[in-house]
Amino acid sequence: MRIVSGIQPTGNLHLGNYLGAIRNWVRMQDEWTAKGATCLYFLADLHAISMPHTPAELASNTREMVAALVSCGIDPDRSILFNQAQVPQHAELQWLLNGTARMGWLNRMTQWKDKAGKNREGASVALFTYPVLQAADVLLYQATHVPVGEDQKQHLELARDVAQKFNNDFASEEAPVFTLPEPIIPPEAARIMSLRDGSAKMSKSDPSDMSRINLTDDADAIMQKVKKARTDPEPLPGEVEGLAGRAEAANLVGIYATMAGVTAADVLRDFAGQGFGAFKPALGELLVEKLAPMAARYRELREDRAALDAILRKGAEKARALAVPTLEAAYAALGLVR
Repeated sequence: MRIVSGIQPTGNLHLGNYLGAIRNWVRMQDEWTAKGATCLYFLADLHAISMPHTPAELASNTREMVAALVSCGIDPDRSILFNQAQVPQHAELQWLLNGTARMGWLNRMTQWKDKAGKNREGASVALFTYPVLQAADVLLYQATHVPVGEDQKQHLELARDVAQKFNNDFASEEAPVFTLPEPIIPPEAARIMSLRDGSAKMSKSDPSDMSRINLTDDADAIMQKVKKARTDPEPLPGEVEGLAGRAEAANLVGIYATMAGVTAADVLRDFAGQGFGAFKPALGELLVEKLAPMAARYRELREDRAALDAILRKGAEKARALAVPTLEAAYAALGLVR
């Protein structure tokens, strides 16, 4: 098995990022590498330039994301961790696959419609061809499996369509150029909401730092934010149904359940009838126990630019070694003289 997954390099990482994506990567690494699989995790910096961006921020965010991934449990010795820009075969293969992908396929992409909005004429070509680069990202490594959430299923289907058409047009059934990747549906990612507004997702763009728990927060900051989190005056119910209409209460219970690895029903069984004066300190202590060691490692590592660059360089070398044979096979299949 060969598992490939990418993540956009964003800065100011918080609890929502960790529980939404990073933790699943760590679980896959621990589970699948033990069975002999190869996990390739990349920072999608080439994808990032499909939208307006600040170059210095992109460079900084890329290194920050490496620091976060490593501090949260990604092991560069067990997984291949790299950024796209250091593996030029991603961009090369995208161009080769552009001859196979069809305009109609790309026009149907929901993400293209959402991100371009009504200003399609003003959107970048890169935003339109983004799914072809995503196809290259996984086909380049002969990925057998790709973890996908609901928002990425369509892109994986397109990658399979591109691979199938390329194999049909330029290869034989006995010797296909590309493997058709299968989806891995990860455990449903926790939806972590703002500590100040239970109806809004936890976000780095919220002007209030009290709305989120950052991966850089120390134990005191975590406890303070949890204790000041918005709640209601009612005690916790004994059943999950009792959280209906109580967005802030449901969010805190959900965070506790996710961090403890139990269900919301389990949490409510333990805290039924208690107020937030008792629940918040317990939640804060749990978060400190789980996050403080990661936060300390993250704060230390994000300042060590040389170490972060070395991790990316090492991962890129491994990735290129896997990528080159596939790219050469694609060039040869297309009749391009090298």
